[in-house]
Parts: sequence; C-alpha cells; structure tokens
Amino acid sequence: MTGQPRVTPTGPSVGADTDRIVFIGTATTLIQAAGFTILTDPNFLHRGQRAYVGMGLTTRRLTEPALSVGELPPLDFVVLSHHHGDHFDRIAARDLDHGVPIITEPHAARKLRHQGFRSPVALSTWQSRVMTRGDAEVRVTSLPGQHAPRPLGYVVPPVMGSLLDFSRDGQRLLRLYITGDTLMHDGIRDIAERFGDIDLCLIHLGGTRIAGILLTMDGRQGIQALRTVAPRRAIPVHYDDYTLFKSPLSDFRRAAESAGLPTEIHYLGRGDSYRLGLEA
Repeated sequence: MTGQPRVTPTGPSVGADTDRIVFIGTATTLIQAAGFTILTDPNFLHRGQRAYVGMGLTTRRLTEPALSVGELPPLDFVVLSHHHGDHFDRIAARDLDHGVPIITEPHAARKLRHQGFRSPVALSTWQSRVMTRGDAEVRVTSLPGQHAPRPLGYVVPPVMGSLLDFSRDGQRLLRLYITGDTLMHDGIRDIAERFGDIDLCLIHLGGTRIAGILLTMDGRQGIQALRTVAPRRAIPVHYDDYTLFKSPLSDFRRAAESAGLPTEIHYLGRGDSYRLGLEA
C-alpha cells in the first residue's frame, strides 16, 4: 500500500452521534463516521430517466433516490468507483460542489476534470490517500475491481473498490470495504490476503448484464465474495434500480439464507440508515 500526502478537508464537523450509513439508492450512500461526511457513487436521476452506460447504451431508472443533491449535508469528500452514468450522472455533474475532493481511479479523474471538477484524487490500485479532521482520520485505499470479463473489459470503464479505515487518536474505529461494480475475480482474493478484519462491506450486486454478459455480481457471486473477504457485517447496495440489473435482491437473499455465512447481513430500504456505533 502506497501512502500519499495527507489532506485536511474543509466543512463543518458532524457529531459522533450521527455515525451512520444512509442508503440513497443504486450505489449512492451517505457515510457519516468519525466526524467525516462522505458520499459514494452519486446517482440522483429520477424514476423513468435514463443513464448512459457506454457503447451507445442507456438504462432506465426504476426507483427514486431517497435524497436530492440539495438535501445533502456539506461533504468532506466523495468516493467514486468509476465514471458510469448510474454512478456519476448528469445531475451530480451539474449540482455537486465542483471543489469537493472526489477520490477515484485515474480514468474517472480525467473525466471529472473535463466536467469542471477541480479536486479529483486519482488512485491506482493499492494506493492510499489519508484525510484528516482534528484527531480523526480516514485512509482511503484503492482496491482491485473487474467490471467485465475480457474482451468486453477493454471497453467498459475501469473500476476500483475502496477500503476506508477510520481512526481516532491512532485507534481504528471502522474498516469499511466498498466493492464497487465488480465481478468475483482473483483481486478479491488478494484483498482478503492483504486486509483482514473487515468490519463492514457495502457490496454492489444487481447482476448487470449487457448482451447476456454479466458485469456486476449476482446473488451467487455476492455470496462467493463475502465468503472470501469474510466481513463481520454486510449491506447490499446497487440492486433493482435499473433495467440492466437482472438479478434482484431476492436472488441474493435466497442464496444468503442457505449459505451459512458468518457475516451478518443488513438490508436497507432506500432512505434507511444503519447505525455504526463507533463510540461503543
């Protein structure tokens, strides 16, 4: 893991009693932890609107986001897995603060600069960036992801997973793994070898398919990934939101019920919060 310079974000602090994850929809969550406020994969299109996903293809949204950009609290930074229309849409491009740091992979960082965002942070796989606020910090590490099998993998935008290690006064509070849009692949085994003791996983599901080719984990692959990285808890996201999502959450639920995983799985509806209980 390669360290990079520390960054101290601006904006008001959030109290410890708000340590939580809010599921907004698709892969969009609001993470409030250790005084940081973080947005993931901002997707604010409305039901019926279409997201562009490349290769001349679009997909129609089937759900409403639980929050609008205007309803968000001030953000310390954004974590973006990749630059697809269902992860960074035209509403986010227009309405998000163009000065907010966006931690992402290099291809997405270049696209963000072209859209006028002034502070993208490009991380290659295994690189880290540390953000600080007072005596608290969060180390964001870029993790491998595989959004499509070859040869389609050469035309689908690259993707990263993310590891967020929250700490205060040198004591770790939370290790959070966000898979990003990925298939089960050897890189997930590498993550398990490098980073044990994962407290919580936000796992991207949906079973996205284009021309019959699987691009994100379905229920079966989701269980394989959780079995591999063995987080204590997991929250499924990125399911049932778009017409290209072919594996409903019910597929994952059924697979989880028979899998005998040690991981506690928590299901959130859009707009629901999951309390992190970091101070405990």
